[in-house]
Amino acid sequence: MTTKKIAFCVLLGCLSWQSHAKTGLAFVHGTGNQSDAYNDYWTGDFINTVKQGLSDQSLYTVINCDFDQYMWSAEASGCLAQQLTNFVNQQNITELKVITHSNGANVLRWILSNPTWDSRFAPLISKISHAIAIAPSSGGTPLADAVISGNSFESSLGWLLGFKTDAVKQQQVAWMANYNSSWLFGTANRPQLPSRFEVVVGSDVDSAIWDGDSYCAGYQYQVALEVTQNWLDSCSDGFLNCSSQKAAGQVWFTDKQKTRGQEPLSHQQSRRDCFNLGSLLKNRI
Repeated sequence: MTTKKIAFCVLLGCLSWQSHAKTGLAFVHGTGNQSDAYNDYWTGDFINTVKQGLSDQSLYTVINCDFDQYMWSAEASGCLAQQLTNFVNQQNITELKVITHSNGANVLRWILSNPTWDSRFAPLISKISHAIAIAPSSGGTPLADAVISGNSFESSLGWLLGFKTDAVKQQQVAWMANYNSSWLFGTANRPQLPSRFEVVVGSDVDSAIWDGDSYCAGYQYQVALEVTQNWLDSCSDGFLNCSSQKAAGQVWFTDKQKTRGQEPLSHQQSRRDCFNLGSLLKNRI
């Protein structure tokens, strides 16, 4: 066979593979028992912007699971594994990318870190090439400790964190340190995660009434997060310290490094299309 024919066959093989390759995208919510995460957790504006990064924009799924449970439970990682498996099989997905937020990153990390825990995990791990965790609670949060202690945070944070659920217990700082040192991959001195795991960090909360940017994702939430930030480090998104968000995986960027107008992303804003976040994610996938 001549060199030209060999080159042509190689090219034809590449084109044939590309024609059959199908990249899908999954949106994985954070803490809460979701039944309509498309509208209630992410909103259509956010999802419709991000999915433009796909060659076929129909190949996406929005997960709805009970993430009020421990990450290893059937209702959490089991539900996530089943919904992802259904999506992959029904759409013949050859490569899966994941956008997740807050405690959803812990549930995803459980799957990525424990391939033999559930028969569905290993096949999924082989498909997941890239995860972007926005404001992940990888190191837990002092606010979870406060909720479990039963002080005023329990009522003030119900909209964001929930009450004394298993997921809230799980996100206590010492509890997450234990999981990170024993069950989960991706943190310091632990094995690397099998898939690319990038992190977007939220570093501050703006709630100035005269600043229009404070109204993105709901002004009342920025005010609440401004209050809770007083119990966190100076670098925090009102729910999580930056150190917690950076505890697992590799930091892609901290909000002000890439957002429009160098605006910070509060924990509420980082699951909305605020300050060009949707377009940044679209371009990344």
